[in-house]
Amino acid sequence: MATVKKVRKSAAPYYGAAVVWVAWAALRDLYKPGQFAFVAVLSLGVFLLLRAVCKDEVTEIFVPDPPKEEEKPTGNAELDKMISDGKKAISEMKRLDDAIEDEKISRDIRRLETVCQKIFDQVKAEPAKLPQIRQFMDYYLPTTLKLLNAYDRMDSAGISGDNVTGTKEKVENIMGTIVTAFEKQLDALFGADAMDISTDISVLETMLAREGLAGDRMEAQTTKNADGTDIKLEM
Repeated sequence: MATVKKVRKSAAPYYGAAVVWVAWAALRDLYKPGQFAFVAVLSLGVFLLLRAVCKDEVTEIFVPDPPKEEEKPTGNAELDKMISDGKKAISEMKRLDDAIEDEKISRDIRRLETVCQKIFDQVKAEPAKLPQIRQFMDYYLPTTLKLLNAYDRMDSAGISGDNVTGTKEKVENIMGTIVTAFEKQLDALFGADAMDISTDISVLETMLAREGLAGDRMEAQTTKNADGTDIKLEM
């Protein structure tokens, strides 16, 4: 729920300035230019004085957050579970980032959050890659959150005993390894795509060279290798 502050200006300065004009008109004449100018200056002074003294009225209005659009099930039970668990994991990482004061740990958590979101998005786009992250979802991710939660509890305890200090140091030391492992998990999701692209590029280069369409950047060697099969391309 969001809070919006509504500021209402005090009307007292305007009433004060108006009273000066009315009172002067009732007691004295206003037909002379000098008197008119004097009253104008006097009313302005009263206005500024009351403006400084009378505070504005500030009202806080609570505006309910717009309802979140619920994501429709995909029809794939395993994929729906990954999406649900992924949202919970991302939410927990955000909470841990806010709760843990150590900037290095928080920086690693934010990196994990980014990498995990990319993993979830990639698998959501290509559900066939679900088996590749099964161990990641079942063990690596929940274990990492378990370690970070333990660190958060010990950090909040505000004590520096051997057990607490030693455990926190172990978590701090392994975070770099965990970040690297998560990044490798994301990279592995593109392994098949990279292989297909490399194959397509190799075939394309060979065909272009054979047809003489490669230009000056590529030269095809018509001589075969020692095994008499492969064609070597030079860039």
